[in-house]
Amino acid sequence: MFEQVDYKHLQINPFTTIAEDAFLLTAADGSSWNTMTGGWGAMGVLWSKPVCIVFVRDSRYTYTFMEKAEGFTLSFFPLEWKKALTFCGSHSGRDTDKVAATGLIPVELDGSGGTGRIAFEQANMIFSCTKAARVPFDPSCFVLNNIEDHYPRKDYHRMYVGYIDQILVREI
Repeated sequence: MFEQVDYKHLQINPFTTIAEDAFLLTAADGSSWNTMTGGWGAMGVLWSKPVCIVFVRDSRYTYTFMEKAEGFTLSFFPLEWKKALTFCGSHSGRDTDKVAATGLIPVELDGSGGTGRIAFEQANMIFSCTKAARVPFDPSCFVLNNIEDHYPRKDYHRMYVGYIDQILVREI
């Protein structure tokens, strides 16, 4: 179903893949997990390793899982799953079974620390990451005033840096 690829051979545009196509960010804490739609992120090299960087507000249910989990996944989907991603971004896992509502099928991946990570069978690309750092946004560090416009409720993001352990792509 999926084959592993080396990040050096990945052929994607991170700007459109992250911002326009969006993704599901998923973190697990033992037997429970949550997923949310992401549209902010980055890919690159940090501390001499390939990384994914994601952002989660502390008001999101996924935040609790991101704080506890040793890692996380980013699942990217074909366009026909856009409706499911929209649903997962507009409903909280606190009170909604996103899998039942969308038809997404969770799959467990082995994490680097031996703990399971959750991704989705319908994804066409999955990044499995070990959490390397978490950094709260401090508004006193914003250089441009208009950044504050993204936070009318002062609910600032936390940035999570994850070392990319594996990249899985759907076999054709």
